[in-house]
Amino acid sequence: MTSAEVLSDAFGRLPDLVRGAVRGLDADELSARPGGSANSIAWLIWHLTRVEDSHLAEAFGHEQVWLADGVADRWDLPLDHGDTGYGHSGDEVDAVRVDSAQQLLDYFDAVHRLARDLVAGVDEQHLHRVVDEGWDPPVTLLVRLVSVLDDAVQHAGQAAYARGIILADRP
Repeated sequence: MTSAEVLSDAFGRLPDLVRGAVRGLDADELSARPGGSANSIAWLIWHLTRVEDSHLAEAFGHEQVWLADGVADRWDLPLDHGDTGYGHSGDEVDAVRVDSAQQLLDYFDAVHRLARDLVAGVDEQHLHRVVDEGWDPPVTLLVRLVSVLDDAVQHAGQAAYARGIILADRP
């Protein structure tokens, strides 16, 4: 199995994790913050998708789905269009509200389709290309892809955990 095949398999597991976290939840449940201060499921899924979208766009030299497809305009969040959620305050987490789970899934699915196509097209040599000189050592495409996957899986797991808390609180 090649590195690209392993990465494709790993990225291919994300949709089930994301869908499982949001399935059957309404807008209020998606925006609920367990314990009053934890990140909401809406924020977690939006954030993991924004990070994947922005990082892959930069690494592969294309526009972000969030911007190119007008998703940011449709969502109309009170945040800068370039915001990915890094370092958000509680008020900023609260600002990420959705009308439905489908809204989250539509954006996630569009980014996932692009990610799947981009990752499937890489070869071993391409994976060692430096994509970010701002770190020591510089970040290669392989390291960036693993970083994006790691972030996405952690946040999907957090969303699944939050889902369990929210469902336990249902009457």
